[in-house]
Amino acid sequence: MRKIGIALAVILALSICAYAKQKEGGNKGQRGGEKVGGGYIPRKGPPPTKAGAARPAEKPDYRDREGHPDAPHVHQNGKWVGHDSGPGDARYHLDHPWEHGHFKGGIGRGHLWRLEGGGRDRFWFRGFYFSVAPADFGFCNDWLWTSDQIVIYDDPDHIGWYLAYNVRLGVYIHVLFLG
Repeated sequence: MRKIGIALAVILALSICAYAKQKEGGNKGQRGGEKVGGGYIPRKGPPPTKAGAARPAEKPDYRDREGHPDAPHVHQNGKWVGHDSGPGDARYHLDHPWEHGHFKGGIGRGHLWRLEGGGRDRFWFRGFYFSVAPADFGFCNDWLWTSDQIVIYDDPDHIGWYLAYNVRLGVYIHVLFLG
C-alpha cells in the first residue's frame, strides 16, 4: 500500500511540473502564444501587408525564436510570421490569376482538410487539386502528403494564391488552385 502512495505522489509531482512548464510556454524560447504547430489552427488568415513593404531578402530567415522553423509559420497567438513582402512580390505574380477558378471547398478555421496524395507539384484532397508556389518548395519538404491536415486561407496580398497552413507543423505555403 505504501508503494502505491509513493507512486501516486511521484505522478502528481510530475504532473504539476509538466503543467507549470506548459503554462510558462513549453519549449525554451517559445513563450506563451509564440509556440508553433501542435494542432493550433489560426482563427483567421494574415492581415494585408501595409503599403511600403520591403522587398524580400534573397534567402530570408524565418526563425524568429529558438526552436521555430526556418519557414513561414504562425504563432499560437495568431501572428503570421513571414507574410510581409506585400503585393509587389514578383515570386507570387501570376499572369492569369484564378485561371482554374476559385476554391469553393471552404476556407478558414472551420474547414480542416486531410491531404490525400501527391507532392509539391500537385497535391489533392476531396477532389480539389493544388500546386505549391515554386518560391515555397523548400518550406514543405517535411509535409506528409497523404495524411497531414491543412487549412486553406485567402492570401490578402497575392492575387490568385491561397495559403495552405499545416496544422501539425504550424507552417504555411502559397498554393495555386488547379481545380
